[in-house]
Amino acid sequence: MGRVNISRTDIVLKASSCHRIRRRWIALLLGVSYLYIVLLFLLYLFPYSSTPLRHTFAKNYFEFQVRGASKKVQWRTQKNQKCLHPTLNPYVPEMMKYHRKIRPIKCPSDREDWVYVTNGSIHISPRAQKRHGKISCTYEPIVRDGDFAVRRDPMPGFMQDGQPLQTDFFNISCKSERGKNYGNVHSAVARNKAVQERLDTHAAERKKTPSQGVDRHAAERKKTSSQGLGLSVFMYGFDSMSRMAWLRNMPQTRDYLVHTLGGVELEGYNIVGGGTPAALLPILTGKMEEELPMARRGVPGATTVDGHPWVWKDFSRNGYVTAWGEDMVFVGTFQYRMLGFKEQPTDHYMRPFYLAAEKEYSKHEKLCLGSTPRHINFMRWFRDLFDTYRNYPKFFFGFHSELSHGGNNDMQAQDEDVKSFLQGLEESGHLNSTLLILMSDHGTRFGHIRAVAQGKLEERMPYFSLRFPPWFRRQHPDIMRSLETNVHRLTTPFDVHETFLEVLNYTGSGQADIRHRGVSIFKEISKDRTCVDADVMPHWCACLDWETVSQSGRLVVEAARAVLAMINKLTQKQRGKCVELTVLNITRGSYVCTEENSRAQEKILKYWNQYNKRIPSRFDGMTCRKGMSYFQVSFITQPGGGHFEAVCYHNVTSGTFRVNSKEVSRINKYGSQPACIQGSLPHLRPYCYCKEHN
Repeated sequence: MGRVNISRTDIVLKASSCHRIRRRWIALLLGVSYLYIVLLFLLYLFPYSSTPLRHTFAKNYFEFQVRGASKKVQWRTQKNQKCLHPTLNPYVPEMMKYHRKIRPIKCPSDREDWVYVTNGSIHISPRAQKRHGKISCTYEPIVRDGDFAVRRDPMPGFMQDGQPLQTDFFNISCKSERGKNYGNVHSAVARNKAVQERLDTHAAERKKTPSQGVDRHAAERKKTSSQGLGLSVFMYGFDSMSRMAWLRNMPQTRDYLVHTLGGVELEGYNIVGGGTPAALLPILTGKMEEELPMARRGVPGATTVDGHPWVWKDFSRNGYVTAWGEDMVFVGTFQYRMLGFKEQPTDHYMRPFYLAAEKEYSKHEKLCLGSTPRHINFMRWFRDLFDTYRNYPKFFFGFHSELSHGGNNDMQAQDEDVKSFLQGLEESGHLNSTLLILMSDHGTRFGHIRAVAQGKLEERMPYFSLRFPPWFRRQHPDIMRSLETNVHRLTTPFDVHETFLEVLNYTGSGQADIRHRGVSIFKEISKDRTCVDADVMPHWCACLDWETVSQSGRLVVEAARAVLAMINKLTQKQRGKCVELTVLNITRGSYVCTEENSRAQEKILKYWNQYNKRIPSRFDGMTCRKGMSYFQVSFITQPGGGHFEAVCYHNVTSGTFRVNSKEVSRINKYGSQPACIQGSLPHLRPYCYCKEHN
């Protein structure tokens, strides 16, 4: 072989070339790494938000990688704002390990309805007759008999095709000439002559106001108060859905609401108490439960809730048709531990349907009513209401619990259906005159998710969004500016109530007066607003930056003992039935002391003393001294393994602890433990472990 001659110059040149190539690759890799770090940093600064850019970026990113949970809670950085809510990530591993994919609900197609309703009249399905032959049916209207029972009033003879409905809900039993049988409970909307006359009379008496909106909706707007905004209201709620849970489980609905309809999400929305009544009573009455006439079951002198100042009464007086519906009647918001309504509260009321239907659930596939998923039946009733009262102002509130009460994952099963429901309302023109609100009462209150640090914060920050028609956005840019400004400001259920009143009697935009605990979201809320201003107690305030302390520290142990003493005091009169609890172990302790503490005590005590004598117990024993700090402690009791979390007020000067029962949460399920008092004293359920339980 010939010898290859390679000069020193060639070697140097080739080595130099290799070095250049290597340096280029290193520079490229460093550049990519730098960009990757920048992207991670941007995600850190701007977590999953309601703005389209952040939404798209975070959505695409989290398909490939889940960011780890931070040991230290991150807080929003709005300049000079006093109440800053934490910036939560819906996809942190500590939450995602409890997340699982859920498929849509499929009901048997061979159990399709044999009857249907149009324009308030009932018809036999031609498809059913073609399949089964001639069909004869008997029709039984379902009639409300108070809030805890219904009766069926059989109509004589066989049902006539096209027969008008007597009530919104009915039982149907059919038989075909081929020997097949059909029976089911149905919901629809019956034509109510008294309601129709009231609406028409009110519309005639109203002075006609000049239309400034879209002409096709002028007729409906003219039927509302001349001082009002010309909007119907449809609030559609879901039990136990935090804003983060909504992002995890309702992506299709959210995407349609925010990016197609232009909805606005309130990211600073904060609960004011524990449980559904503590969320809905401030929205619907503007008051806390203890400010209203006593309606609690088992309390001498308690009355039904009819006399409460329900906001739907205000809407009714202003010419609106009203409706209220919720499923799961056995845990009804105003019936489970309260005495419910004596009279029907709204023009259309769905409780009688579920009183009848829930007894029939065992005859159907899980989560189905015949061939229809139960959540779709719920939506259809509200769609029927919209169709029936197309040209009249409406105040409708639906609250659905079945797929989220026990956990959030099952909400995925109705994500596509809720989106389709909203699409149908939009395409039919119903949303062109409607303030649409999608909301929840609180986040998950029990179980594994609630036990982690982010779960605690999610409970306090439920989902809440508003969407206005395009004509309204153009006509009221000042309201829309205020709303956008308020996205990150502290808002509460009290504010929703004030906003509803503004729909009826608009007083202008401008600055909200935060000296009042409830302010309209149509006005700009000050950066200076704190939980103290909004009457949010420290236990529920997500703005407070709690500092973790040793769970075995002396003050934490004393705080746990103070909470336990209060719990045992609540059940003292039932000691023959309920066991006295002891602390098994303390799971977490935290502490906060702010400049607001003294002002909080002074303001709260002064405010609550304006009410009757049973009210101040809400803040019993609190002092106005500057030496006051808050401890939040979590512990497990025995017997029963109850997991409790509470805020204690520590008087540094005297060394004493005070506990308010409204700031105690049980964060795991109690199941059948309080069965001995559940019916008679339901408010003691979280605290009572029955002696007979063993």
